[in-house]
Amino acid sequence: MNSKTSSNPLNIVVIVAALGYFVDIYDLTLFGIVRVPSLRAIGIPEEQIKDAGVYLLNFQMIGMLLGGIVWGVLGDKKGRLSTLFLTILLYSLANIANGFVQNLDQYAILRLIAGFGLAGELGIGITLVSEVMTKESRAWGTSIVSAIGIAGAVLAFFVAEWGWKQAYWIGGTLGLALLGLRVYVHESGMFDRLKESSAKRGNFLSLFSSKKRFLKYISCILVGIPVWYVVGILIFFSKEFAQVLHVTGPINTGKCIMFHYSGAAFGSIITGYLSQKLASRKKALIIALLALGSFCAWYFMAEGISTTVFYFITFALGLAMGYWAVFITVASEQFGTNIRSTVTTTVPNFVRGATALMTLWWTSMSGGMGILQSAIVIAVIVIPLGIASTFFLEESYGKNLDYTEEE
Repeated sequence: MNSKTSSNPLNIVVIVAALGYFVDIYDLTLFGIVRVPSLRAIGIPEEQIKDAGVYLLNFQMIGMLLGGIVWGVLGDKKGRLSTLFLTILLYSLANIANGFVQNLDQYAILRLIAGFGLAGELGIGITLVSEVMTKESRAWGTSIVSAIGIAGAVLAFFVAEWGWKQAYWIGGTLGLALLGLRVYVHESGMFDRLKESSAKRGNFLSLFSSKKRFLKYISCILVGIPVWYVVGILIFFSKEFAQVLHVTGPINTGKCIMFHYSGAAFGSIITGYLSQKLASRKKALIIALLALGSFCAWYFMAEGISTTVFYFITFALGLAMGYWAVFITVASEQFGTNIRSTVTTTVPNFVRGATALMTLWWTSMSGGMGILQSAIVIAVIVIPLGIASTFFLEESYGKNLDYTEEE
């Protein structure tokens, strides 16, 4: 693959980014799938499993928040490619080590390290894909990255059947195997040209030095937060919600995650298609957010439904949250080449990091309101905020990305 742009949505850069995201999603969802059996195995009492799960999820998300900044800046300063493969190496090794944990503290530390490593993969991958694809076809490239990557959740569900330790070891091994593809991928031409310019690269603070840049940056984050509200609360704790909703049968959290991400894989292609068909990223985002709000309302009102209908609702929520790929593409398209990696990597990880705040808020309200009512309160705040924030973003469909930001 040379440094020229490509209109082929299945070029080697897209394939490597997609496989990297596949391992990324495998790891992120694997924790939700093996949360209960792994915590039981290390001796956590049944009544403490929910709180221990929130504790570990928050450690992982804090790691992603910190890693997003570090990897994003490195991607702009040192290059997209070297940073991408360094992140894959770190989270692969952390995954393998995760299969050997003996207590909650060890588990938390490794979730923090894994989260730190995972933080760079998606943003760097999308940055690289955006810069090597033509402006007319890059949404197809990023949608394919997301669709293939999200399928990692399906593999995680089936592999988890072999045992939680084995599932972590397999995830780490998949990541290490991916490193072998590095020899076939080259740096983006835009970054190569950037190195020859005098533009300052990877200045994270420059996002706060201009009102216009700051508003766009915050708006990007707010657009994405509903996705991880759904994943981090409604899906990861679906078993607890099903009990409150009196679903007529036992609910398997792993199945909920698998169905949800199966829906998201289809949703990635659908939202990508809409953004191309409508020639508008913003319209596609608004449609997806409205659908997400509608499916959340269905989830909250699903009193006494069957397990089949409950699983279908989780699938429908996945279809709507498939806008994740277009959302990250939009973040990448909003800013110049000299801070593009910083933005594209920090935005999704600040969104993921916000999960820690939302779960803490949800947990604190649950004592007085119950888990369902407190989840509704958060939904009626984050989803309208996400919709409103799209209006503060530039329409970036067909935008030329080969430019730099002024300091």
